[in-house]
This record gives sequence, structure tokens and C-alpha cells, in this order.
Amino acid sequence: MTSSNDGLNAFEFEITATEGAARVGLIQTRRGVIETPVFMPVGTQGTVKGVRFEALEAEELDARIILGNTYHLWLRPGADVIRACGGVHKFNGWRRAMLTDSGGFQVWSLGELRKITEDGVKFRSHIDGSPRFMSPEVSMEVQAALGSDIVMMFDECAPGKSEHDAAKRSMELTLRWGKRSRIRFDELQNEGMDTGRPEKAEGGRRKAEEESDGFHSSLITHHSSLSAKQALFGIVQGATHVDLRRESLRRTVEIGFDGYALGGLSVGEEKRVMYDVIEEIAPEMPVEKPRYLMGVGTPEDLIEGVARGVDMFDCVLPTRNARTGQALTLRGKLNIKNARFTTDTRPLDLRCACSVCRRHTRAYLRHLYMTGEMLASILLTHHNLFFFLDTMKRVRQAIRSHNFSDFRCKFLAEIAAGVE
Repeated sequence: MTSSNDGLNAFEFEITATEGAARVGLIQTRRGVIETPVFMPVGTQGTVKGVRFEALEAEELDARIILGNTYHLWLRPGADVIRACGGVHKFNGWRRAMLTDSGGFQVWSLGELRKITEDGVKFRSHIDGSPRFMSPEVSMEVQAALGSDIVMMFDECAPGKSEHDAAKRSMELTLRWGKRSRIRFDELQNEGMDTGRPEKAEGGRRKAEEESDGFHSSLITHHSSLSAKQALFGIVQGATHVDLRRESLRRTVEIGFDGYALGGLSVGEEKRVMYDVIEEIAPEMPVEKPRYLMGVGTPEDLIEGVARGVDMFDCVLPTRNARTGQALTLRGKLNIKNARFTTDTRPLDLRCACSVCRRHTRAYLRHLYMTGEMLASILLTHHNLFFFLDTMKRVRQAIRSHNFSDFRCKFLAEIAAGVE
């Protein structure tokens, strides 16, 4: 791990089992242990839409880490507000680990509303049209104010189908921004500007702010071998061009980060192309550091990513799709709006152990959705998050048992079979 000036690591990562390229590991952060491979629910505006933190922290879901969105929290309520409240954990009450993206993807997605220069990105807020400027330095400053446990460097995301020359220019800019991110991040850590640093406990140990959420004490108490500072991840770019990806990876590793992410995938390229890029690049990423596939994806993507050596995933799909009436099941997608579920007294997923499936029928959930009841989105969100988090739990167990290859084949075949 990249060490702070006091010689201590921001976190520790240990691989505990492997099968082929797939691997199981433990990330010890300043706010608890994260088992990998892990799916991270997305909390765009400081909240995972449609679910309370109590549910996320409870045994049924047991989410060890969630995402926060730097761009959105910077615009509303603002970095100054969150700093004044003592950081995002005190602001929103989340007691476990949090990763924040850099804001680069959101700024990129603004299209004509933004202008990219060497210094950074000038754009107009999608909220009120006010002029804004985001740079590697600003991104690091905002993420220090948020106090997230894992920070992402500021990058430019090239479209998936970018030509080689355009992708190379974008990659070069991302590398220069990566160096600037690293420099400003280190300055902020040394200046004590990170709002999320847990206080020291007796005996030289560090612990999370709260221990009352039922998270076992062995998972929330942190050894003095950790610096309790934020960790910084680098991002590998290069669109679908494997030679650029390799160059980006080599030069990003030279800068030095606590973990490495594959960015700029699932942005318009064909699925097969995305899998090929992951298969080529993920095994070449540093073995001793976590590997993160950003913004991906479907249940199938998670399984295929794990098979290619990826440790961390995030996606809005389980929560966003729930709000449009779609449940994700072992037999694929179920659209609760479909009239054939009007009198269907079966659960969403016949083999799902979540509290929604144990209690409610497809007919009732369809009724809630069709009448505009907010409970429909809440229940579907809970089920979808359980499906994603439980799938990763089953993946970890399959790798430990050395039957992941068989699990992968059966899982993908079942999903493709369709809803009963």
C-alpha cells in the first residue's frame, strides 16, 4: 500500500482465496473490514435512494461500503456545508466505509455544458446554470471536505468508441491530472484537511465513530498499523484500445496509488468489447492492490468481472431500476408493471431469502406500483440490493469452495432462461 508520511498505510488488503483469476480478499479500512469481491450501493446525494441506512447496516443487507458522488454533493449542499457539519459521515449518519468518485464522469456526461482544458473543466451547473470549475485540485479538496474513506483521482472519461488518437489524448490528460491529484491529495492529508478521520481510541487503536449498529467489534476496530487517513485510487483509461490501457496502467502505477480502477467502460462500447478489455488488463493490475471496475453493472457483468480478477463494483442499476418497477431475480429481470402479475401470488423470486420475498406477492407489489405508492419503490429497492449483495456473498463462497467456475455457468444460464 502507498504509505503516508508516518509510514502507515491508509488501509490493508489481503487475498484469502483464489480460483483462476477470481479472488476473495479483505480490505481493512479505517471504518471496518470489506470482504471482496464487493458490490457498493450508490448513494448519489448522500443517500442510497429508497432505503434507510439502518436497513443497509442490518444483517440482511450488511453493506460494508457505499458510494458518494463528489459532483452532486459539491453542488448541493456544498463542500463548505458538509465540512461545517464535520464530514459526510456526521452529516448523513452513515457509519461504515464510503468511497467517493472524483466528479469526472458526471462532468464529462454534461456534454455541451462543459469545456475541458489542461487546467480542468469549466461547466454550467445542471441545477441552476451557474458557472463552475472542477480540477484535480478542486476534486481532492472537495473529497477531503467530504471525508470519504476512499478517494478517486480526477480523470477524463473518453467515449467507449473513441478513435485511437482521441483516446490517447484523453489518456495523457488523465495521467497529468492523476499526478496533480496525487500531489494535492498528499498535501491535504498532511494539512489535516480530511474531515473523516476517526478519533484515536485507548491503547493506540482507532475505531469508527459509532459501534451501536450491530457491526461486530472485530470489524470496526482498527489497528494502529493503519494511518486512519484517506486512501487514494488511480484510474486507468484508454477507451477500448488495449495498448493505451496497458500504457495508462503502467504510468498510473508509477505515480503510486492505494488501489486501481478501470474507468471509461460501459459508456457505449459493445459488451463483448468491454469484457475483452477487462480480461486483458485486470490480471496485469497490481496483485496486492484492490481492482475496481467503475460504474458496472448488471448481475452478469459482476460475475464476468469477478472471473477476470475484479474486486470492486458499483452501479445505480438495482436502485434506479427498482424505481421504474423492475425487480432483478435469479431468472432475470421482472417488470412488475406487467399485467400477468395482477393475480400472481408468488414472491418476486421463488428462491430469494430477502424479507420482501418472504412476505409479499407479485400481485401486491404490482398493486403498490400501479397506484403510485412509494412503498413499491422501497420494497423493490430492498429486494434488488439484497439480490446484488447476496450474489456477491455467494460468489465469495464459491471461490473459497473452488467451485466458482460451475457457479458462474449455472448463474448465467439461469439468468438467461427468463422469469417464470
